[in-house]
Amino acid sequence: MKSLGEEFKERKKELGITTEQLSRLSGIPIGTINKILNGETKSPRYATLKALNDVLFRDIDSGIAGIRESAVAYTFSSDKKQGEYTLDDYYALPDDVRAELIDGHLIFLEAPRSVHQELISELLFELKLYIRNNKGTCKVLPAPLDVQLDCDNRTMIQPDISVICQLDRLVEKGVYGAPDFCIEIVSLSSRSRDYIKKVSKYQIAGVREYWIVDPKRETVLCYFFEGEDYPQMYTFDDIIPVMIYDGKLEINFADIKDRLI
Repeated sequence: MKSLGEEFKERKKELGITTEQLSRLSGIPIGTINKILNGETKSPRYATLKALNDVLFRDIDSGIAGIRESAVAYTFSSDKKQGEYTLDDYYALPDDVRAELIDGHLIFLEAPRSVHQELISELLFELKLYIRNNKGTCKVLPAPLDVQLDCDNRTMIQPDISVICQLDRLVEKGVYGAPDFCIEIVSLSSRSRDYIKKVSKYQIAGVREYWIVDPKRETVLCYFFEGEDYPQMYTFDDIIPVMIYDGKLEINFADIKDRLI
């Protein structure tokens, strides 16, 4: 299981740049970078992660006619550039093409792998069981689900799991506004987006809690935006509290890990 620092270190080696060059390009002090690369800093600040990611992985999220994930065979033909797409373009896509629209950028999604679907199934069960047993009213919905996060014409996302407690945000086509709790299961091609872009998008939109579940690293990075001590990093051996329920719901990832294929 690779840590975030190890992945950054590998990418830095692939690009052939020194720590000094990375510092100069990102604006992050050398000492801070070294602590991340060596694993001394477990939960770097969002701004630090974004600055390093923008240098190390900028080519992964670039594209001409849509940011594509590896398994997508769909060809999108348009005279528009990234940043210019709207909900009209999103709704014009064929029904069998999965995509997200983020700030006018179209991102085509690959088919999820089995571990991805298993994790969604396990987490859905835990969340729904708690809500049912406590006679709650929140709704727990998996992707595919259109979430018009910013209530504008330039963003439509597909969180892997959405918990919606403000039920007036549920509309015929999906969710209009921010869910209370979002969970993303990381894939290789979604890593940069889940760890960097969606953190700021969810926080600004008003999502209360956001989990990044990473099956490759066997980690769960938890943001509770209403608290002060975030993010918190956990592993698949931990019991993790759900903070929108004041920690009364705890999810035992060790049990989930034992049930994964």
